Amino acid sequence: MSVSAVDEVQFVAVHQDDPLAAPLIDELAVEYAERYGGLRDRVHAWLRGYPAAEFEPPAGGLLIGLLDGQPVTGGAFRRFDADTAELKRIWTDSRHRRRGHAKTLVARLEAEIAARGYRRVYLTTGDRQPEAEALYLSMGYTRLAEPLTNEGESYPVAFLKTLP
Repeated sequence: MSVSAVDEVQFVAVHQDDPLAAPLIDELAVEYAERYGGLRDRVHAWLRGYPAAEFEPPAGGLLIGLLDGQPVTGGAFRRFDADTAELKRIWTDSRHRRRGHAKTLVARLEAEIAARGYRRVYLTTGDRQPEAEALYLSMGYTRLAEPLTNEGESYPVAFLKTLP
């Protein structure tokens, strides 16, 4: 487990099944079910359906941000193609939003992605998450006219960023 402090938040690299990652998946399931309709348990199963290996080094990673030892933000990335990582599951606990934790998280993920040799970051999000869209635009991501071709799931709002 590697730890680094950014402001008050400490970032910890974890496995998908680590207890520190549970609040991320649990709250995302509730939020997605409320925003897009559906049953929390079904959304939770869908979120857990991703193979954990996709988010493990060297091609991927999962970071949880801790504040006083409690998970407050987290997110993951996986390989999209040889030069591109895909961000997934970007989350901040609803009680800790609007404090810059998500921006700090994405910057930390981007640094890890660059360190792994990727040159671009890609992501998709749903059309009922204006906060996510605003975050990515504020961090230099370009909104694409349509998602990139992908064998897996796809969402209507897509962004791409070339790393420095």
